[in-house]
Amino acid sequence: MAETRPLVIEKARIIDPSRDLDAVGSIVLVEGRIAASGPDALNQGHPDGAEIINGSGLTALPGLVDARVFIGEPGGEHRETIASASAAAAAGGVTSILTMPDTKPVVDDVAIAEFVMRTARDTAIVNVFPAAALTRGLNGTEMTEIGLLANAGVKAFTDGRHTISDPALLRRIMTYARDFDALVMHETQDPALTANGVMNEGLFASWLGLPGIPAEAEIIPLERDLRLAALTGCSYHAAKISLGESAAVVAAAKARGVAATAGVSINHLSLNENDVGEYRTFFRLSPPLRREDDRESMVEALANGTVDIIVSSHDPQDADDKRRPFAEAEAGAIGLETLLPAALRLHHSGRVPLKRVIEALTVAPARLLGLDRGTLQVGAPADIALIDLDQPYLFAEAEIRSKSKNTAFENARFEGRVLRTIVAGRTVFEA
Repeated sequence: MAETRPLVIEKARIIDPSRDLDAVGSIVLVEGRIAASGPDALNQGHPDGAEIINGSGLTALPGLVDARVFIGEPGGEHRETIASASAAAAAGGVTSILTMPDTKPVVDDVAIAEFVMRTARDTAIVNVFPAAALTRGLNGTEMTEIGLLANAGVKAFTDGRHTISDPALLRRIMTYARDFDALVMHETQDPALTANGVMNEGLFASWLGLPGIPAEAEIIPLERDLRLAALTGCSYHAAKISLGESAAVVAAAKARGVAATAGVSINHLSLNENDVGEYRTFFRLSPPLRREDDRESMVEALANGTVDIIVSSHDPQDADDKRRPFAEAEAGAIGLETLLPAALRLHHSGRVPLKRVIEALTVAPARLLGLDRGTLQVGAPADIALIDLDQPYLFAEAEIRSKSKNTAFENARFEGRVLRTIVAGRTVFEA
């Protein structure tokens, strides 16, 4: 690969939560890494032959790290390929993605994990890290070869959309994961309690005549998982919580010393059950959109650190799977391109400090996954998002780079736009 010329971003507002930095300064990129970053970055002058970017009025962030991205490849390339997902990520300022194992075949052995890594090296313009399944075929009955997969470079283990019902199996998995210092990421949606439910159980679901999913479908497996995490001593991550009571359960576990973290999707920070409106299938999600007081509780849990990271939960579905009666439509929405602007609403509304929002999108997920990303420290890979924090724009379908168009933010008005995304010192997106 040809060397990139040095690049200097001058006079930008630099926000780097990994160093508790929020200051106007410059960033110097040399040979794909951060050579200097901060108010004094240009004390030694510009590197010879450097490209200069005037960052006046702009904000430079570490490239976002999205720890929950579903793709179609292999087996569902009509919904999303690794290449198309990476293009969508770059447009959203996301420079690293953790892909879920819910593919055909499932990422449950070394050969499939290496296929994803190899395909990403050949076709992706952002960093792609595959998660591997906890159980073979995501069937919830037989553990995968966690040790072999971890040695092959897998950063995390999850059954993706699936929740393991057998507590004895999950305990055994957590014990093996602990021994290999591997992260267990788990969806907490009890399949028996979820049953045929399609939205949050409550008055609104009754009005629409739709079967509901009770809060207990999330809370019971979450409480079980946290008890098992304490028993085994593994590193445990609740992949997506959506309820105020779930946040309280996580906070109590952390207070007891459990090595647990939690994520929330941008959908559950931005939307509530009322957005389903007149059976709008783009708002059929898992877990379902909750009541407004739950959304408010999730925002508060993010602000106070109970929730550690924000994810897009990017989940492309084709038109045939979404243009159905609400109860028959597939759950899921794309989100790589709207993750950052939707999260910036929390800043603009004054609900969550900007540095905390950026932390939950960068260094916190990078630290969780053991990646040297999400930071602008000297020596780190030069992954950067350059944004206009205040630029208003309309997110129109024509702008969507994902192969699927099932966004929960169609025609949303945002404030804050990605203007340039840089990966390893190379510009991979420019507005």
